[in-house]
Amino acid sequence: MNNIKQELSNCIILENESLSNYTNTKTGGPADWLGFPRSIGELKSMLKYANDHQIPVTVIGNASNLIVKDGGVRGLVLILTKMIDINVDQNNETVTAEAGAAIIKVSETAYTASLSGLEFAAGIPGSVGGAVFMNAGAYGGETKNVVSEVVTVDLLGDEHHYSNSEMNFGYRHSLVQDNGEIVVYATFQLSKGNQEEIREEMDDLNARRAAKQPLEYPSCGSVFKRPEGYYAGKLISDSGLQGYTSGGAQVSLKHAGFIVNIGHATATDYLNVIKHVQDTVFEKFKVHLETEVRIIGED
Repeated sequence: MNNIKQELSNCIILENESLSNYTNTKTGGPADWLGFPRSIGELKSMLKYANDHQIPVTVIGNASNLIVKDGGVRGLVLILTKMIDINVDQNNETVTAEAGAAIIKVSETAYTASLSGLEFAAGIPGSVGGAVFMNAGAYGGETKNVVSEVVTVDLLGDEHHYSNSEMNFGYRHSLVQDNGEIVVYATFQLSKGNQEEIREEMDDLNARRAAKQPLEYPSCGSVFKRPEGYYAGKLISDSGLQGYTSGGAQVSLKHAGFIVNIGHATATDYLNVIKHVQDTVFEKFKVHLETEVRIIGED
């Protein structure tokens, strides 16, 4: 694997790079190798090298809804934030975006084109690939409601095209969680709208988000899935856990569904808080909180 930078000399690849420099929590250990493909061609070249040399590959999108353990990640880690092309087709009322594009940016692009349907995503701090991967949603909207086609590559570098119905979208779930393929493009089917009304909706949702969520601290976003018949944040709050702290990780005082980095937190701090919250909520309410945040890496 020491030859990866020589053999892929045209690609951006860093060695033994701390992932805390990239995660939204500002935590996480090193990646053996960290690659930033700028195109599908570069992505395929990296995947081919990894496959030929039996190197494990981990894709972390833009590392927003993610906890990387303090031991880091072995093999090749890929961040797609340099694959950010966004194209509008006014005739078909679609926006097609590469996986690394910020979903907020795609929402803004749709607004500029007077296309409605992505207002819910105006404040989601993730990438297109991540939004598809976990069927991201907010304020009643979900990615599955607007995606018409997804293009992926598998770990051999072969491309696959999926329609909405083939993506097996569910609550915080999609097909690519099961088949291990990497989202490279997604097309959003939108509808013509009034630009002023679109802007008002986006501004309203962002104001509600700012009022309720601890945006002033690093966090991984909403930590737990919504348990059937309950709200995770209310269960945590009713368990008296707001403000619970381990090291530098704290259950947010502003929104109990968030765990924030209040200063020099480690991934282990985050995991300790998560376990304590899960144990306490189960003890009090007999409800198991399943994590929404993706947890990867070694202890």
